[in-house]
Amino acid sequence: MNKTIFCTGIFFGALSVVLGAFGAHGLKNVMSLSELDTFNTGVTYQMYHALLLLVLGSVQGIPEKAKKQVYYLIVSGIIFFSFSIYLLATNSLTGFNFKTIGFITPIGGVLMILGWLLLGYQAYRRLK
Repeated sequence: MNKTIFCTGIFFGALSVVLGAFGAHGLKNVMSLSELDTFNTGVTYQMYHALLLLVLGSVQGIPEKAKKQVYYLIVSGIIFFSFSIYLLATNSLTGFNFKTIGFITPIGGVLMILGWLLLGYQAYRRLK
């Protein structure tokens, strides 16, 4: 088991629960339904990838180097994708126009996809 990867999964999972609760209770009266839905998309994808990190940290038979590559892709993807969505969804609450950073959201999505594909490739090659 890779302790760092597993603990990062726990951190992002717990953070997604906190942010989901904050969105559902703290933001529901100050944001539109569309903005809340957008915020929830970030929470959902963060949780999916937190669970992936828990699996990645636990799986045996994949070299640590490959696990680290997947780890960096997924963590970068979470930060670029989910965190940019949080900022974009709360744009109406701040004085800063976060739409100028909207281009990083799809970059985060691509990083997450690459992480999944690399994990799949490594699993196909090495697991029996």
